[in-house]
Amino acid sequence: MFQSSTEEMTVGRGTSESGHSSTVYPLGRVRQGIQMSNVPGSSSSVSSSEQPTPGCYPASSSLAGTGPSQHHFRLGQAWSSIPQSSTDSSFRGTPRYRKTPGSGAEYRKTPGSGATGAHSARTPLTELTGTTCSSATSTTCASVIVAVVEGRGLARGEIGMASLNLKCPELVLSQFADTGSYAKVITKLHILVPLEILMADTASEKGKGTKLFSLITENFQGVAFTAIQRKYFNERKGLEYIQQLCALEFGTVVMEVQAKYYCLAAAAALLKYLEFIQNSIYAPKSLKVSFKGSEQTAMIDSASATNLELVVNNRDSRSEHTLLGVLNYTKTPGGGRRLRSNILEPLLDVDTIGIRLDAIQELLQDEELFFSLKNAIGNFPDIDHLLSVLVQIPKQETVQVAEAKITHVIQLKHTLDVVPSIRMLLKKCSTALLKAYSTSLEDNRFDIILEQIKTLINSDTTYMKGSLSMRTQKCYAVRPNINEFLDIARRAYTEIVDDIAGLVDQTGEKYGLPMRTSFSTARGFFIQMKLEGVTLPDGKLPTEFLKVTKQKYTYSFTTADLVKMNDRCDEALREIFHMSYVVICQLLSTVHEHIHCLYKLSEAISMLDMLVSLANACTMSDYVRPEFTDTLAIKQGRHPILERIAGQQPVSNNSYISDGSNFVIVTGPNMSGKSTYLKQVALCQIMAQIGSFVPAEYASFRIADQIFTRIGVDDDFETNSSTFMVEMKEVSYIIHNVSSRSLIIIDELGRGTSAEEGIGICHSVCEYLLSRKAFTLFATHFLELCQLETLYPNVENQHMEVQHSRGDGGAETVLFTYVLSRGRSEERQYGLRAAEMTALPRSIIQDAKAISSRVSQQLLAQQHGGPEAQQQRAVYHLATRLLQTARNSKLDPDGLRVYLQGLRRNYEAATAAALQAGDVEEEE
Repeated sequence: MFQSSTEEMTVGRGTSESGHSSTVYPLGRVRQGIQMSNVPGSSSSVSSSEQPTPGCYPASSSLAGTGPSQHHFRLGQAWSSIPQSSTDSSFRGTPRYRKTPGSGAEYRKTPGSGATGAHSARTPLTELTGTTCSSATSTTCASVIVAVVEGRGLARGEIGMASLNLKCPELVLSQFADTGSYAKVITKLHILVPLEILMADTASEKGKGTKLFSLITENFQGVAFTAIQRKYFNERKGLEYIQQLCALEFGTVVMEVQAKYYCLAAAAALLKYLEFIQNSIYAPKSLKVSFKGSEQTAMIDSASATNLELVVNNRDSRSEHTLLGVLNYTKTPGGGRRLRSNILEPLLDVDTIGIRLDAIQELLQDEELFFSLKNAIGNFPDIDHLLSVLVQIPKQETVQVAEAKITHVIQLKHTLDVVPSIRMLLKKCSTALLKAYSTSLEDNRFDIILEQIKTLINSDTTYMKGSLSMRTQKCYAVRPNINEFLDIARRAYTEIVDDIAGLVDQTGEKYGLPMRTSFSTARGFFIQMKLEGVTLPDGKLPTEFLKVTKQKYTYSFTTADLVKMNDRCDEALREIFHMSYVVICQLLSTVHEHIHCLYKLSEAISMLDMLVSLANACTMSDYVRPEFTDTLAIKQGRHPILERIAGQQPVSNNSYISDGSNFVIVTGPNMSGKSTYLKQVALCQIMAQIGSFVPAEYASFRIADQIFTRIGVDDDFETNSSTFMVEMKEVSYIIHNVSSRSLIIIDELGRGTSAEEGIGICHSVCEYLLSRKAFTLFATHFLELCQLETLYPNVENQHMEVQHSRGDGGAETVLFTYVLSRGRSEERQYGLRAAEMTALPRSIIQDAKAISSRVSQQLLAQQHGGPEAQQQRAVYHLATRLLQTARNSKLDPDGLRVYLQGLRRNYEAATAAALQAGDVEEEE
């Protein structure tokens, strides 16, 4: 991003009719959010409100503060600026705000940090520090800022999006222009988990928000929304930014996006806004820029992701009983993020999936490679996060920034020191993907950067746990004899530290107490004393001991002399960091020149981490490599999450869906396992399309471009929607977006209205989906729908088997086998059977059975297809099997001959059965 003394950036405030208010994000909180939280060694002694974004490398080696660029910001028409004082140089160019009447928010000016202030309750308080998230959930912490803009007039519905993760310096551009663009944008935003969403102020002008604005504010009520003047969504400026910021190796993206005006416009606003909130700019030719269209990955809408529990468990958000929890054995944050994004956006390209499966298979076959690679990957830090600070240039250069840069260089050295171990391991690999990553890590630019680091940085400098150890590493990071004044400052620091140790020893001798020197980031050097079994003179500590704290038998305190020595020590450290920073800047220019190799390293490590994780999941259970044909065929498939929860192998089932029988109706009693089976098929499909093995004995899949689910829901009180209305909205979404290559899971549609209306709606929805040729699994209690099998040859009835038995007292019990079988369910009144298991009085159950029996006799009339329909069905199935064989068969000539003979026998048997049924009908 680029400094400018003439441009203004206006951040507006809009209000929708629903009362959702947009707000300027409190910059202090955003600034905290971009601290080096996940990179070891960041300084915690500096408060967030004082410290500019660490890791933003300066353009020059001078530490003289340049001050922020001379931008003037205001909020819409309501905000006006207060003239800057010409005598207050520390505030020069920093925005000031006055309170807007009735806004309820006051904004104050913070030196060098832009505006901070209160914000609405809708604004999240997420701070991306190291303690915010556990390792298990760190991949979902909000750190993405997204800009969205929609075309106007005839271009309404054409939407551009730009996003950038504050932990990863990759600008991702997307543009949606088809009929499902609104749904795709909402789905994409759910995947990104945005920290803040930027939109043009005209989208929410005068409270009359556009359709896109309304959808975003409804779906993301807990996310900060910022309205920016439309003029900053400038496609020409966006293209200029990309041309100047994009690393040379990613330059082909310019050709991809130069005609994508709306994503360019979104990029312009996003980059300008990031410059504002981060108080830093990106170095030229340093960003990774990519264009990701919706056609490159399968689409899973947010409701389906929730129903299938892909990344969040519906009962306990902290639980690992999700598909991500089942597959996540990653060792790095980057690997976890990649796995999560792949689960939510599975691949469509069979070749790409195939090379991933080859790599996993090699890892499973080579145990030494698997464990060695797993251990080596665990030594890497969050490379993406490290890169995000390496490519930024601060507008202000402070001691805190200098200290942070030294930390980042130490981390970079540690990262590059680990690369050779990965190189050696990958040289032995034979599969295409692992060999490709081996080649990419042979780049000599790694050696150039490492050589430059070793020239200026001590070879024994490394990241060390413990605040004092890390402080010492930063102090002595730069080699001696490079800067004479730096060597003098370090000698002075060493002498002060020795004097502190001597002072503590003298104090201990003076009072005859066991004292030792301790250090913390917050207090600096202080004294600790353990007095277990020791009696104090007069029962009190000496009066010269200050800031005394006690924990059990341990006292912590300081003295006036020690405070003065700490001040001298801090002053010496500031000098050391200043002069070390001058040397570090020489190194950073080399890093910027060869930044692309670090992007390749990040890509390689995150992908290798994900592949090893998927291989690890295979070792935890009996998974099989999937194939990709035009048929979904799973032999003895299992539910991956249930398998993890149960701790034992659950009941497995076969699944078969093809062009000839693409619509499967599943019936069975309550609690018989219908919903579990439907989810199982969808989860296996997703696992296969991310390149994972699946829990089955054999598995073949047709690539699904979209995966839809409609699974039982309750009333939505937030939108005042009944169960039935929620059902209809979800089904409407499926109908408007389904394609012939989709996978659809529908469970218990129509339960929110009367039986007659429910059957009618289900029947018409089924007939519509039958015309689209999507693969559909439809679970229902309406047995009347099973008659569709007699009307359409591509419909197949299946049911969950149950077994009945009677005890010694004559009471009937039901055993759920959870086994899927061909045909319709013959179970009657299974709702009443479930009711019998409750505390309902027996008299009520008996009355209900009698009434239900009379109603069933009146409403249910068995219908069977005539002999002509049965014969047409046999011909249809034979034709589809022959087409399948021609497209996918890998049988040798003898095996193919046997298979075709079997098809012929089945056809003849079906035809004979149809003729026999016709003869019986004539006799009757």
